[in-house]
Amino acid sequence: MPWNDEFECMPLEKMQAFQLEKLKETVEWVAKRVPFYQEKFKKLGIKASDLKSVEDVAKLPFTEKNDLRDNYPFGLCAVDLKEVVRVHASSGTTGKPITGPYTKEDLEQWTECMVRNFWAAGVRPEHVVQNAYGYGLFTGGLGFHQGATALGCTVVPTSSGMTERQITLMQDFKTDVLCCTPSYALTMAERAEELKVDLRSLPLSIGMFGAEPWSTQMRKEIEERMGIRAMEAYGLTELGGPGVGFDCEVQDGIHINEDFYLVEIVDPVTLEPLPLGEKGELVFTSLQRRAMPMIRYRTKDITRLRREECPCGRTFVKMDKIYGRTDDMLIISGVNVFPSQIESLLLDIEEVEPQYQLVVRKKGYLDQLLVRVEAKKEIYAAGEKKRMEVEGKIMAHIRGHMGIGVEVNLVEPKYIARSEGKALRVVDERPKQFR
Repeated sequence: MPWNDEFECMPLEKMQAFQLEKLKETVEWVAKRVPFYQEKFKKLGIKASDLKSVEDVAKLPFTEKNDLRDNYPFGLCAVDLKEVVRVHASSGTTGKPITGPYTKEDLEQWTECMVRNFWAAGVRPEHVVQNAYGYGLFTGGLGFHQGATALGCTVVPTSSGMTERQITLMQDFKTDVLCCTPSYALTMAERAEELKVDLRSLPLSIGMFGAEPWSTQMRKEIEERMGIRAMEAYGLTELGGPGVGFDCEVQDGIHINEDFYLVEIVDPVTLEPLPLGEKGELVFTSLQRRAMPMIRYRTKDITRLRREECPCGRTFVKMDKIYGRTDDMLIISGVNVFPSQIESLLLDIEEVEPQYQLVVRKKGYLDQLLVRVEAKKEIYAAGEKKRMEVEGKIMAHIRGHMGIGVEVNLVEPKYIARSEGKALRVVDERPKQFR
């Protein structure tokens, strides 16, 4: 049973009428208040009254991450700062951070999206929720906190880090639900095994994971090692944080909160809209946000959309798990390679742990890929001959499925640094001029 029947189960025709009304309101809102959009709309000769259907969103200009950086910190804000009650921001590791201002109304909308996410994951008011997302400027910590609080759960705000303490609190507080990045969940599972703590014997039953791409195989690994159902939360700082999309008990695609976000798939090269079912770049337009609505924001995430009857009863469009990002894509021997594809293949290999890094190097004019992956303890201890055998097995598996040759380096357990947040999966060792 959905949390909000009115919208989550709304018939398509009625939803699209609602979306069109909100799209027009949003376009008019930013056209009056944001110089960046005023100039874009004027150049294209477009105004809110020109929008006759939701498909007309394609007439509007795109917004990209660099636009937010160029207008840092509040150049794209549509309200006076006196109306802003909170500001979040990205880490800014690749340049100026991306800011996310919120009005009181924005926070209420975000909370509604997060409550839907928790409810769809099977979380109920009687549950104890351990929130191991980082608190602070990162949207994850407070986003999950306010959703669980609004639902009526008991929230344990551990934030990220202090892994042994996290495990102790799980035991002592009888935690039912864990919220963190999927890579940190694996770090917890590994540490619990070292401490001889069987997480599967604890009340813990649900995990809510997001903030980084993760494969279906990693989901299965987490579920098996922790004895839980691993549920997904999708979002971006630019769109207000987690809660943009979520999976339900069926675990077959991520429902998009369509009353808050108009979603498209476009060809990442031509930028032309693509029909349902075709793989391309995910683009979102905010429909109800007040402080900083995004018009056709290019996420760089690659996936596909599908509209189908879901056993859960929700009518929201679904998107597949993210295949990768256009800015993470590697080209090896002329083949487009996403880290998540390599991850899926590595998790087919029983002799390795789900801890890996992809090292990109230059050899002549070509990019070469080194896959560095941890061996299980008994495999590494078996000696060099065994390690070479497993390395050969991995290379053959990747070549057989992707048609590319890679070098594989089987390393000792704990060689790769553990993550308390987003894992570092790609290490680029190419000279700067070739990146």
